[in-house]
Amino acid sequence: MVRSKLGIDFKKVKYAREIAGSIAADVHSFADNYTTVAVERTLCRLVGIDDIDDAGVPYPNVLVDDLKRKNVLEQGVLFFLANAVIETELPPQQIAERVASESLDITAFPFRSKEEIARALQPFVDTSIRQIAERRKKRECYLETIGEGSRPYLYVIVATGNIYEDVVQAEAAARQGADIIAVIRTTGQSLLDYVPYGATTEGFGGTYATQENFRIMRRALDNVGEEIGRYIRLCNYCSGLCMPEIAAMGALEGLDVMLNDALYGILFRDINMQRTMVDQFMSRVINGFAGVIINTGEDNYLTTADAVEEAHTVLASDLINEQLALLAGLPEEQMGLGHAFEMDPDLENGFLFELAQAQLTREIFPKAPLKYMPPTKFMTGNIFKGHLQDALFNMIGVWTSQGIQLLGMPTEAVHTPFMSDRYLSIENARYIFNNMRNLGDEVEFKAGGIIQKRAREVLDNTIALLEELQEGGLFNALEKGIFGNIKRAKNGGKGLDGVSVKGTQYYNPFIDLMNPKPDKL
Repeated sequence: MVRSKLGIDFKKVKYAREIAGSIAADVHSFADNYTTVAVERTLCRLVGIDDIDDAGVPYPNVLVDDLKRKNVLEQGVLFFLANAVIETELPPQQIAERVASESLDITAFPFRSKEEIARALQPFVDTSIRQIAERRKKRECYLETIGEGSRPYLYVIVATGNIYEDVVQAEAAARQGADIIAVIRTTGQSLLDYVPYGATTEGFGGTYATQENFRIMRRALDNVGEEIGRYIRLCNYCSGLCMPEIAAMGALEGLDVMLNDALYGILFRDINMQRTMVDQFMSRVINGFAGVIINTGEDNYLTTADAVEEAHTVLASDLINEQLALLAGLPEEQMGLGHAFEMDPDLENGFLFELAQAQLTREIFPKAPLKYMPPTKFMTGNIFKGHLQDALFNMIGVWTSQGIQLLGMPTEAVHTPFMSDRYLSIENARYIFNNMRNLGDEVEFKAGGIIQKRAREVLDNTIALLEELQEGGLFNALEKGIFGNIKRAKNGGKGLDGVSVKGTQYYNPFIDLMNPKPDKL
């Protein structure tokens, strides 16, 4: 066991993990019995169904909505697709097109055995598995040949609304030193129960997440990465009502990082908790197989709750998210668990408290590429003070060996960043990271001092909270407003009508193929 600079008791950490594991197992046992319209659309995409019909409706939606209207969705789209493939000898794409034209009813064919269904779908399943595996190998090849930047990765956003303009800004940021480019989604896309199609040029506060947009940006970053001799990672969002679908599209197109957290959608987008917990599992299975680093959204709790008083809720959520991710086969090395530099800058010794929290998170999750968020809640129009706040944030990032440093902008809370803002942020971080690279190796914390006391207090409060959650379960905690001081109803929010209990004919081979259990290895 590595010695704790904070003097924390790792037996307490182990105990906290055990409780978090129990909470996560309870959620998983619920989610494992259900499917959703988003999961079924994902399966459509994973057997080769793409494109839109004459009315602009994605074919995966056409198929799944048809089954939902006929009250048979619980048996799963692959069951009915396979029956149709056997009977018509057509591939899934052509079957979807015929369903859209109302010339085919995939529920009308004789029901085949599970063995026959598996054989009929095998070629299509194998194709997508192979495509995702090849995408992962391409990334690994780049990392082995041209390499990448050192951690903490410098993460910046582009958000013009136009994918082609995003490319221009992303290429500039890569040349300036960015390691990860995140294409922010257009406002409200997380609440769309379908994925838009094709290249898009009109978004609001961001750019639509589509498979074609993923393809365009991935190609651009590969080209600029080869030019500058450094692999550039691409990030987007598989959260919201299409969580697993976008995860599949990202896996097929070679994304490296994806925002992926059901708790964020429940709290900040009012998505039904039952729906999104089911969706989250499938999305994380895909991300795990594709080698994608997920980013979780605990940092957002501190935009609505006080960072001093509620720091333990962030750590508790990180521990639960870790256990949920492990159940989906996602290794620790792909868990960008979230936390943030969000204390009031007028707080005396606030920097020490922030340092304690960041070091505590690093010690508890030593393998995770932690996602560290910049100050936002207390940023104002004073760009000079904001730049100093970002500098303090960057100091803690390199000091505590964070994995992913989301760079703050001098104009945070003023406007979508200009290229010049992004340059200043990258310059700030590179200067500090270079000059303070090994500070964490050189500095010890005073025994019994402010930093150690704060870390121990947060850990103790975290354990107390987890014990409370174990009593009532995660769903109950979300109804009580434990996280972010936001209350959500178990049967409320958006998307509950898209949840179905799995039927006796239900078939989804991708779970076992992408997340094999140890006894199957």
